Amino acid sequence: MDQSRVLLWVKAEPFIVGALQVPPPSKFSLHYLRKISTYVRTRATEGAYPRLYWSTWRHIACGKLQLAKDLAWLYFEIFDSLAVKTPEERLEWSEILSNCTSEDEVERQRNQLSVDTLQFLLFLYIQQLNKVSLRTSLIGEEWPSPRNRSQSPDRTEKSSCHNKNWNDYSHQTFVYDHLSDLLELLLDPEQLTASSHSTNSSLVSREAVVALSFLIEGAVRRTRKIYPLHELALWQPLHAESGFSKISKTFSFYKLEAWLRACLTGNPFGTSACLKSGKKLAWAHQVEGTTKRAKIACNTHVAPRMHRMVVMSQVYKQTLAKSSDTLVGAHVKIHRCNESFIYLLSPLRSVTIEKCRNSTFVLGPVQTALHLQSCDNIKVIAVCHRLSISSTTGCIFHILTPTRPLILSGNHTVTFAPFHTHYPMLEDHMAKTGLATVPNYWDNPMIVCRESRDTSVFRLLPPCEFYVFIIPFEMEGDTTEIPGGLPSSYQKALGHREQKIHIWQKTVKEARLTKDQRKQFQVLVENKFYEWLINTGHLQQLDSLVPPAAGSKQAAG
Repeated sequence: MDQSRVLLWVKAEPFIVGALQVPPPSKFSLHYLRKISTYVRTRATEGAYPRLYWSTWRHIACGKLQLAKDLAWLYFEIFDSLAVKTPEERLEWSEILSNCTSEDEVERQRNQLSVDTLQFLLFLYIQQLNKVSLRTSLIGEEWPSPRNRSQSPDRTEKSSCHNKNWNDYSHQTFVYDHLSDLLELLLDPEQLTASSHSTNSSLVSREAVVALSFLIEGAVRRTRKIYPLHELALWQPLHAESGFSKISKTFSFYKLEAWLRACLTGNPFGTSACLKSGKKLAWAHQVEGTTKRAKIACNTHVAPRMHRMVVMSQVYKQTLAKSSDTLVGAHVKIHRCNESFIYLLSPLRSVTIEKCRNSTFVLGPVQTALHLQSCDNIKVIAVCHRLSISSTTGCIFHILTPTRPLILSGNHTVTFAPFHTHYPMLEDHMAKTGLATVPNYWDNPMIVCRESRDTSVFRLLPPCEFYVFIIPFEMEGDTTEIPGGLPSSYQKALGHREQKIHIWQKTVKEARLTKDQRKQFQVLVENKFYEWLINTGHLQQLDSLVPPAAGSKQAAG
């Protein structure tokens, strides 16, 4: 059979969700990963191969690679979050952790976790995606430089901090350029030379090709069904091309690599394809304003459920709301939005918010990663598995999360606050994404950047500045309060404020004003309130919420 009948492409999710957006530890280089690859095979009986247990990885990472334990756990946990698990399994793990009463108990529970060893090695290798290279920086590609903050957020200037995690060409180039290294990393030690390289006679195990399915998948041309790489490589009509031998049950390294290179093509469900042929989304609540520039595309009409993507760009002075099947399980990218209020009230797979300013984002539960990059004066309200931020200024995060928020490089005046809103379907959506109310580490961020361990980069919102957030849409559903409630100090602050309102109302009532005085007083209060709305910028938000004549059931379209 003609090998051109098969199309292979690099999967987006391991890069969008799995590649941490920070230069990797120097010990994640190919040299050290090859050493780990050999080491784990010699420790197969000690929880190292074919499944790598947390206790063994901790020993390798802390003892041999000199990583801090928190960082070792971070990479292990990110990879584990990519594994296919039911929401029930994720909720069960949250319950186990929330019942632990000490760090030792948490560690005992973690020791029972294991990941696929070969896939984990590939995962560690793709962290090189965000490595800053001196060579490429000299030809003008990727040296990080301070942003010129006076620039308009709508300008399409080349960014030195362009997001490789969402660039499918970057994914394809990375795998294509490093394919030999990736394959060599998966070889059994006896198939390598003394200098850890392959030879023309090297054989690749079936398990290694199964592991490579973590990064590559494909389809038979002119058919819609997607297959993991190993199923196509093991398909009888392709044995001659993929180099599989029925006798040895292994692949020829040389033939397999040549076949992969010949078949690798662009991801038909990647960002580029979504932007090129994606369907324009119809928004449930979109009011009059500057909409000409806004671009909102999705691929849900062609993409299978695990490949859904929504890309939103250049929304300006808008209130947009959506809660529909289009968003369920989608990877969402929000790019260059300014002075807007965006509500995405559905269970989401991942969310990236990049180069946005002066806006508020209210999100449904995010099953994997919520990442902000190069944003100014943004408010984010979300339940998410993980939050990470880089190059942000003056942003506030009202979050509920079972993992420590990650402060990457280049952040200034970050504020963390408790999650403070609800909508009728929220708890149902949390159950679907496997997110629980405990444990909740919103107030315990982890600083993950070499340039600084300075904790003054963030603060926790003082309770006296805290207000709850009301989502202004009617929807069906059972959630009537903030899941998990509020921390006591914030609940107390709300109580004090309500008390002041009651005292004020009582004072007005006891003043026994005449009818004319009441009218005059009302005008004064309304004028002051209007003045406050203008000064705080809340007037625009209220104006944008004026519902059309059909009523206010807006978010369910």
